[in-house]
Amino acid sequence: MEIWINPDCSKCRSALSILDAERAQYTVRHYLEQPPTVAELREVLRRLGLEPWHIVRSGEPVAAELGIADWPRDEAGRDRWLEAMAAHPALIQRPIITADEDTATVARTPEAVRQALSRPAGNTSAARPVTPPA
Repeated sequence: MEIWINPDCSKCRSALSILDAERAQYTVRHYLEQPPTVAELREVLRRLGLEPWHIVRSGEPVAAELGIADWPRDEAGRDRWLEAMAAHPALIQRPIITADEDTATVARTPEAVRQALSRPAGNTSAARPVTPPA
């Protein structure tokens, strides 16, 4: 299990507290310091069952600078979103937990963290599409 965090984020700290309380084994990735590649983002999005624009933090200053609000949200524009997220990782929702080979969760709530913990390893039937974060 890996969790992508920003240590300054209260939701990330909360997720880590829950993982620690549950004695979960995990690795931490400070994704602002170690940005994911486009390929890693594609894989996480596949696991989430979401598109890039579903996990973009549109309120970030860099989102306004890039004019993301006006970008097309379609297959043709997908690579543009992925490249922006890889170049500007502050755009990525947090925390994201990759729980096993086939699942990931945008763990912004305690319930989402616990859901990630409750998935048996290798059980793809436990993976459910996630409602895009608000």
